[in-house]
Amino acid sequence: MNDPLRQLDQMVSVLVANDQNRTGESIRERIEQTRAIPIFEDVSDEQCEQLARELEERIGISMGFGAVVTSKDFKPWLEDAKANELFEPYYWDRYKKLLQDKRLPGDVITSTDEVTDRILGRMGNPRDEKAWDRKGMVVGHVQSGKTANYTGLVCKAADAGYRLIVVIAGIHNNLRNQTQARIDEGFIGRDTGRLEQRDTRDKPKIIGVGRYDARKAPVSLTTTLRDFNKATATTNTSQISSYAVPVVLVIKKNYRTLSNLIDWLKEHSAREGTEMVDQPMLLIDDEADNASINIQYGRNEISRINGQIRDLLGMFQRSCYVGYTATPFANIFIDPDTDEDVENEDLFPRHFIIGLDAPSNYFGARKVFIDGLPDEEAERPQYLRFIEDNGDLLPVKHKIDHPITELPESMKEALRAFLIARALRNARGQKAQHASMLVNASRFTGIQNTLKLRLYEILKVYENALRVNGSRSDAIAASPEIAELQETWKAEYSSVSTWDEVLANLLGAAASAQVIAVNSSSPGSLDYENAGDTGLTVIAVGGFSLSRGLTLEGLTVSYFLRNSMMYDTLMQMGRWFGYRTNYEDLCRIWMPEEAASWYAHIAEATDELLRELKRMEQTNATPEEFGLAVRSHPSALMVTARNKMGSGEKHLFVGLSNNFIETTKLGNDEGIRRRNREAQTRLFEGLRRIGKEQNSAEEVPGGYLLRHVPVELVDSFLREFDNVRESILTDTRPVREYIRKRSADELAEWELLVVTTSQSPEPVQEIDGWQIKPVRRRIGGSSLEENGLLAISDKKARLASRGVERAGLSDHQREKAEQDYRASSEGKAKSNFPDRIYREVRKRPLLILFNIRITDDGLTEKQAALLPTEPVVGWGISFPPSANADKKVEYILNTTKLQEMFGDPDDDEETEFEDD
Repeated sequence: MNDPLRQLDQMVSVLVANDQNRTGESIRERIEQTRAIPIFEDVSDEQCEQLARELEERIGISMGFGAVVTSKDFKPWLEDAKANELFEPYYWDRYKKLLQDKRLPGDVITSTDEVTDRILGRMGNPRDEKAWDRKGMVVGHVQSGKTANYTGLVCKAADAGYRLIVVIAGIHNNLRNQTQARIDEGFIGRDTGRLEQRDTRDKPKIIGVGRYDARKAPVSLTTTLRDFNKATATTNTSQISSYAVPVVLVIKKNYRTLSNLIDWLKEHSAREGTEMVDQPMLLIDDEADNASINIQYGRNEISRINGQIRDLLGMFQRSCYVGYTATPFANIFIDPDTDEDVENEDLFPRHFIIGLDAPSNYFGARKVFIDGLPDEEAERPQYLRFIEDNGDLLPVKHKIDHPITELPESMKEALRAFLIARALRNARGQKAQHASMLVNASRFTGIQNTLKLRLYEILKVYENALRVNGSRSDAIAASPEIAELQETWKAEYSSVSTWDEVLANLLGAAASAQVIAVNSSSPGSLDYENAGDTGLTVIAVGGFSLSRGLTLEGLTVSYFLRNSMMYDTLMQMGRWFGYRTNYEDLCRIWMPEEAASWYAHIAEATDELLRELKRMEQTNATPEEFGLAVRSHPSALMVTARNKMGSGEKHLFVGLSNNFIETTKLGNDEGIRRRNREAQTRLFEGLRRIGKEQNSAEEVPGGYLLRHVPVELVDSFLREFDNVRESILTDTRPVREYIRKRSADELAEWELLVVTTSQSPEPVQEIDGWQIKPVRRRIGGSSLEENGLLAISDKKARLASRGVERAGLSDHQREKAEQDYRASSEGKAKSNFPDRIYREVRKRPLLILFNIRITDDGLTEKQAALLPTEPVVGWGISFPPSANADKKVEYILNTTKLQEMFGDPDDDEETEFEDD
């Protein structure tokens, strides 16, 4: 943005902010009025319209204040410090000006100010001279602005009196360097890389907040070029001895770095007395679920990095640990055997847990994997495209020496989509902005580098075709490559652009694109900072380095082909989440359908966790109570393997009150299928004996409903049903035990929904006297071939369709649930109702019976040959809230089997053969 346009933006933004009724028309009037000033005479009509659209989006963006769960011993101190003028917001005011200059919406800046006050106020008071330690956790969303939040917290902590601030920023150099650059810009105000390189006679390069006021610049013992080094730190001892200004370090989460820092602190403390350990210290642990938690097998063993963080904190009389994460399951799920373990775990956030709300323009998991999925099976998802052709070319599971002779057509299609999207962004005036494509298809560095070469070769083919034939009137006929590009445009972007608009900008997009590998063999290859006036166009190929923390600027197209079902690993691989101002409609994500279904499942679980945090805030619950609630949630099953419990059995206590469970994994063994059909037959026979059959059932959306079904029939069906052990939550032993304990009152009578739907293309079948149209579902081909499992992969890995839990509710119950949801802050912007709102008002449990036709969609010929020819029986249960909700169900798990099912976390950890 040129200077006159930036000035116009700033002036109009102030005027619009003061307008009570802001509309698109009023914004444009303000622009025209201000544009009359002579300095804006060179601002074009097109630039003014682009500015109007940006302001329309910006003023509509809001952000909530999140939720806070605090320990009982919390004593407020921040308001008193402000009232007594012991808190001068010097560093925060500089940072706030920076956020305003970056044109963040005013509501977002206000919310950030409020939330960082909440966090700071629950940390230790740095002016309290008595010994104290505080531990807390901040839960955000992947790529939602956690770094911006903790940069603001660092500024306020320094204003309050914290003198030593340590930021642990991931386990890779590129992430540490990126975080250091953010701290340089938002807190230090100087380019630390230039400070290290410059001659002592040169002036330091002032950046970011330093442009507003360069006094009181914090001392940094790390730079964008170098992690912590004992020798370098020792040369700065004289600078930090008085702590007249804050001292900050941004270090890698690495045992050598932590060991050096601890040794240096001990040595410095021994020489200089105890001044250093007496200073109040703040430790911010970014990506706190990664490497920080104790993952050793034994109850009293401590993993190396976890122990070092404890040692570092233990060196200070006054210290505060704040872990930031988007995937807190592993942090909270410490050890489910006893309640005491939560309290005794040293890094458990026992003093506070704070949930951050994402701004309303956040492009997150819900928007992509839940709201962006179609209701009708025939429609395509808005952003997702499914990879079905990787096969032998690039299997999800492959060895380190797997040959890459050719790329899957889907990867080429994704590349073409990226070039077109970049062309359209250029046409929209975004040429100065960065645009990135992510390719995360292997954890092996060698294969990543080979993929980089193959993508580069294909990119050059398209560039040459556009250079030679792009300007010809018969370009499509003259060049098969340009014809391919047009077909991709038709499939992806014809509704938002014309082909002429795309073609006019395609050569520039292709010529400027570069393919880079982001891994240990290509250090420093991703450099947005020194791109110049024209934004980078980058195709970034990598593995774990692209999977956690690293921000790809302007990420538009992603190609994701990885095999992990761990909650934290999957969500952190979601680099495509974030903010996509004026190009969200161009974003596309290629991944296997099975992976997409897991993301949908995780998005629901994460949303539920944050809702639980807000509920517990209202009831003044403590972090320990929240931790117990999370551990008893079914999602805890997914992080059991993360804790590496070792072989043998693990006992896990899960709450089924107000929960929904269903058989999303079914056995393909003919004996299992037959036994489950027989269980259904006997259930229907039992219903006939008590006068309940199809002609006495109500026709409701989704099937036939029977009321007042005795619990004995349900229990018999579950007893006879052959559940595969991979379907953990539907293990009938603990489920039946839960039902038995409530069978005399809460669960004595049931409602039964026999699913049949007019939308199913299946013909009506007579099944044990019932006229039923089986539902059609797709499955994951790899699970079928490798494990003999029918693992449902479509419909968000769900058997049930949306709205199924309405069955059996009265009109009054349903309308009341929907009205309450619409009145909530969550429901105002939503077009659909989540099933949980119906479950919360349910008085009787609902058993849902499915007859499922497994389709061969997306399967290979070999896999399709393994499919059953008859419908497969499955079930789901919607449990209403229980008066005994605190009574948990005990699941006994084989932890070795869990690791087989959900993947070993080591698959994504560093080895000498893998990316760094």
